[in-house]
Amino acid sequence: MVLSIITVSWNVKDRLRACIQSVFENCGEMEIEYFVVDNASSDGTADMLAREFPQVRVIANSENKGFARANNQAIAQSTGEFVLLLNPDMRVLQETLPRMVAWMRMHSRAGVASGKLLDEQGHLNAEATPRHFPEFLDQAAIMLKVPHLFACVLDHYLWRDFDAEKEQTVDSVRGSFFMISREVLEKLKGLDERYFIWFEEVDFCKQAWNAGFEVWYVPSVTCVDYVGQSFKQQPGMWRQKQFTKSMVQYFEKWHPGASALILQCLRPLALFLTWIFITLKI
Repeated sequence: MVLSIITVSWNVKDRLRACIQSVFENCGEMEIEYFVVDNASSDGTADMLAREFPQVRVIANSENKGFARANNQAIAQSTGEFVLLLNPDMRVLQETLPRMVAWMRMHSRAGVASGKLLDEQGHLNAEATPRHFPEFLDQAAIMLKVPHLFACVLDHYLWRDFDAEKEQTVDSVRGSFFMISREVLEKLKGLDERYFIWFEEVDFCKQAWNAGFEVWYVPSVTCVDYVGQSFKQQPGMWRQKQFTKSMVQYFEKWHPGASALILQCLRPLALFLTWIFITLKI
């Protein structure tokens, strides 16, 4: 098996259908297996999959197990030379899959790679470019809503001067289109399930680098990213609780001590500020 594709889905039936169709229309002669892990959707996703895509292997969860745990369910069953984590709000283009696999085969040090992610108009999706690893000051600024007044404080973290036309190693790539070699998967044993949502792909990239692999951005590979369609269905306060929880967990793992403790102490204030912003519709 050349490629195992894994999509974790929650209540985005129509986006998921379009994503799967784009994969099968554009995989060519490549041997693939496709897993969909449904995190207890209530929109008829499971019925749609059984009716329209019998070739897809469905793992139907009775509860929402989050991104990392759900992906690991399918990773454990996958047999591909490479594994692609593909969000349901993505659209694969004609050359996306064969070009990404060919690139990975030519770069043995690449444990993780992603491509140039586009918006609906075919332009670079600025929300979906690589980022630097989180540091204490930029994450504390996010907690305290400082970027709402001074956006420049996140220039380094968000890599605002990133050259999207240059093939290059990066700290981390988005989990929406995240190709992993079998070698790195066997060494790292999947995603860290301490994260329910957010920071799991950043954590995996950091683990890959620490294990001697490289993380690459490959602009010759393109894919359309509609960005966060499942997340947008959740209330803003829920999203902020999950984001700040995962942030603290990331720092407890990689920067234990004062940084993690301070962020943990800032979390209640961050949630209070979020409540104010939502209430005042700022």
